[in-house]
Amino acid sequence: MNYQENLVRIRRELHKIPEMGWGEFKTTAKIIETLDPLGWTLHTGIQQVGLDQVMGRDPVFVEKSIQRARDSGVSEKTLERMQGYTGCIAEFDTGRPGSVTALRFDIDCVGVEETDKEEHLPNKEKFRSCHPGEMHSCGHDGHTSIGLNLAHWIIENQDRLTGRIKLIFQPAEEGVRGGAAQSASGLLDDVQYLLGAHLAMMCPTGEVCVYPTGLLSTTKLDIHLKGAPAHPTMSPHLGRNALACACTTVSELLGMARHGKGLGCINVGLMKAGECRNVIPVHATIQMEVRGESDEINNFMVDQACRIVKGTALAYDVQYEIEKVGEGGELRNDDELATLVAEVAKSVPSCHKVVERKKIGCSEDFTLLASRVRARGGKTEFFVVGADRTAAHHQREFDFDEKGMETAFDIFKGCLLKLNGTK
Repeated sequence: MNYQENLVRIRRELHKIPEMGWGEFKTTAKIIETLDPLGWTLHTGIQQVGLDQVMGRDPVFVEKSIQRARDSGVSEKTLERMQGYTGCIAEFDTGRPGSVTALRFDIDCVGVEETDKEEHLPNKEKFRSCHPGEMHSCGHDGHTSIGLNLAHWIIENQDRLTGRIKLIFQPAEEGVRGGAAQSASGLLDDVQYLLGAHLAMMCPTGEVCVYPTGLLSTTKLDIHLKGAPAHPTMSPHLGRNALACACTTVSELLGMARHGKGLGCINVGLMKAGECRNVIPVHATIQMEVRGESDEINNFMVDQACRIVKGTALAYDVQYEIEKVGEGGELRNDDELATLVAEVAKSVPSCHKVVERKKIGCSEDFTLLASRVRARGGKTEFFVVGADRTAAHHQREFDFDEKGMETAFDIFKGCLLKLNGTK
């Protein structure tokens, strides 16, 4: 197999069908249909998620996504295997004693409309998104392609490998929603080595960063407020104003104290409230996030935010609900694996520079998968593989240099041969 060509081909196929988190039914079908004939053991549906840790999953959105997949030709048999939950954890046993190694690849997209500019490569080469308002503007199409090509390579080279290998195709990374659910499945509890990577970020083509910094711990919260309706002139004393409560809450949140040990930040991205102009508002919703340089700082920010919500709700005599809809921890790479990735990267022809540290500035729920593995004695590593970008991540003009996929593919291969190779 010409892996260089196949990496590009599959990436472009996936780029056409971007799907938001927990709605990746067409993408998951592609994964299942690729891995099944190769002999991988597939954990799908509720086998690969801990249901009590599923966050930010809207049942209405899920049903619409299933119907879209059905309308596009995904079989009922395949949809039944998913049981309403996207993602997949694939496992291959070489039959020889050795390490248990897992590789993680995220599969979802971002909710932006892809640019219609003629010079945009997906437009020129006719692989732009066919889903309005959804786009692979972060590189997850490339990540999934790397994982599927590695699945082929592992089968073709199984005589060179030992132990067991797991490929984690994770849903809902955007909004850091899927990592907690997959880690809670228990399928990673025997993993000794876990590796993940991201294309592009702040690294150009040919560069690899083995210990990216600035990956912040984060928590995403939805706040639901419920007051009591009343006519604003006839019976205002009977009303409980959820909108007023929301406004005060937002003001207090944005002004709350920060932690003295490092960076902590908060953002309120959405507020919706009210019914009509002549009724005291009954309902209000606030969507917010906090981030922290460490888990300690992030947890401090969450506690502060929750106290503000509770106190303000008490002052306005409204009911409140705080819903956690996403979560990611701080990145803690293992020195041994970071060194291994650096050594392997230096042997890859398409890698021209290896840097130890580089500030990235984002959040990643790979950290929750990693925490699960580390808690049971395993080692973890998350690295960045450079790829020139046409725009920043999550922007509608985003595209990346596809050469980066080959570099990542070769690094994963090299690491597998080091960790699971025959002597």
